[in-house]
Amino acid sequence: MANRILLSGNEAIAEGALEAGAHFAAAYPGTPSTEILETLSRRGGIRAEWAPNEKVAYETAYGASLGGARALVAMKHVVVNVAADPLFSSSYAGVNGGLVLVSADDPAMHSSQNEQDNRQLARAAKIPVIEPSDSQEAKDFTRIAFEISERFDTPVMLRVTTRICHSMSPVAVTRGTTWPMARIPDYSRNFHKHVLLPANARPRHDFVESRMVELEEYAASNRDLNRIEWGDRTVGVVTGGVAYQYLREVLPGASVLKLGMPWPLPRALVRELAAGVDELYVVEELDPFIETEVRALGVQVLGKEIFPLTGELNPDVVARGFELSGNGTATEPGDVRQKNAAPAAIPPRPPVLCAGCGHRGVFFTLSKMGLIVTGDIGCYTLGALHPLESMDACLCMGASIGMAHGMEAALRAAGDERRVVGVIGDSTFMHSGITGLINTVYNGGSSTVLVLDNGTTAMTGHQDHPGTGVTATGERGQQVDIEAVCRAVGVRRVRDVDPYDIAALEAALNEELDTPEPSVIICRAACRLVDRTPIAPSVRLEIECPGCGTCFELGCPAIDDRDGVAVIDAAACCGCGLCVQVCPFCGLRIEGHEPAGVP
Repeated sequence: MANRILLSGNEAIAEGALEAGAHFAAAYPGTPSTEILETLSRRGGIRAEWAPNEKVAYETAYGASLGGARALVAMKHVVVNVAADPLFSSSYAGVNGGLVLVSADDPAMHSSQNEQDNRQLARAAKIPVIEPSDSQEAKDFTRIAFEISERFDTPVMLRVTTRICHSMSPVAVTRGTTWPMARIPDYSRNFHKHVLLPANARPRHDFVESRMVELEEYAASNRDLNRIEWGDRTVGVVTGGVAYQYLREVLPGASVLKLGMPWPLPRALVRELAAGVDELYVVEELDPFIETEVRALGVQVLGKEIFPLTGELNPDVVARGFELSGNGTATEPGDVRQKNAAPAAIPPRPPVLCAGCGHRGVFFTLSKMGLIVTGDIGCYTLGALHPLESMDACLCMGASIGMAHGMEAALRAAGDERRVVGVIGDSTFMHSGITGLINTVYNGGSSTVLVLDNGTTAMTGHQDHPGTGVTATGERGQQVDIEAVCRAVGVRRVRDVDPYDIAALEAALNEELDTPEPSVIICRAACRLVDRTPIAPSVRLEIECPGCGTCFELGCPAIDDRDGVAVIDAAACCGCGLCVQVCPFCGLRIEGHEPAGVP
């Protein structure tokens, strides 16, 4: 018997994959998608793997599909770009077992560097998009996505957004049931389908185009996914995803075409709704994806003229849009706006490196030395913020090493001798930093790279990776040695430095930056949220603080600034000793550390 329990959208997707009998799941952690694979690894009954990056995750899931297994691969929106090469080709090659790609988009960029709308990528790859509006649909649509994948011989994108991923709503589940895995048929080689030589790919393109026609017919006929909900015929709205929930809150009586499968667009349903209402609107987050397709039908529609192109929607924003349309009386958004009144102002709480974080000493030193720093994606990106302010650029996963090489080449060509350092985390190094390092060695670069090894993928919730040697299910595997990898690709100068020893780090940087060949400095310090063991007793103040403010430049949350006077929060301090090293007045002391002012 099914029970209704609260699940997040991510948990519901995992539940749906299990109910669909999926055999294999792969991912690289990335907010807002991370909990999908974490849930699958906890639940069991499926092989769940963290991959080094999203391209590898997609390729392994696709390999499982070719072997006949149902496979799911999950990632956040920006790194579907990383997997785009195999994604686009797999659209031609098709599947054996069902293959579902979860793209977790992030409107408003809560934890991302861009706001891309991956419905556009699905259209370019010519694969269908399924988009749930709540956790129940997240579970049900995942199962349907596997069925569509196998029926139409295609990968399927299950597109969710941050609000769907992390919001909780009731889901009917049968707990205690072990769902049988889908039957894996005997594998047989299919050279003309799966080996994408040009001679094979050309007829497969014809297949893809005919498949899109069949998928549109399916989208128009499947009422589990796409349906018209007739109501007040004054206003008709085409919408889907979480925007459907906002629309229903604002206009509970409107006529709505709810799109659970927005691509390929069910044009027949759009025309049916348009013919039955006085005015037609499209309510969607980010790009005018549906709106553009509706306009291409010659249908008059209001969309991005009144609803924002960027950021998240919410009921208040949707209500204001209808007011802008001049339809305020008919839509009656005032009540919703009253219910969604802005909350009281909340004091800003900017993100900050944790007390005792090993990255703090690194960025303090880089700032002190006045180096140009190309950064990367991770919690260490916070080194760019006040008061450390020691990062010049941050682009995407793994880009720091390549950027350092390119920037150094440009500066030297201009006669500029300023020094450049690339900074990257251990998980990101495994993700896509290694190839940048190979490029630097191969092309005769001399960049110095700092690998900040805290033994985890900290930013997304402390997942393991090849450098930790622990798998997604917690089993001990083979640990990849970062130093050995660096030496194997041709870096001869590789050294470990304690990031809590500012003097040693500065000396190492000066030495490596003065050498004419590439070098790597590995700064190892466990994440303080993983290893909570105090490094040393908490710092104590032995003299009255003169208020020089030097220790405030560390940006440590264990040092309170009380009208310019430093006060140590003993409960937060883990005894890393960085403040002792920078204090010029010997006012801060800790057992085992000499203050900076001591000769």
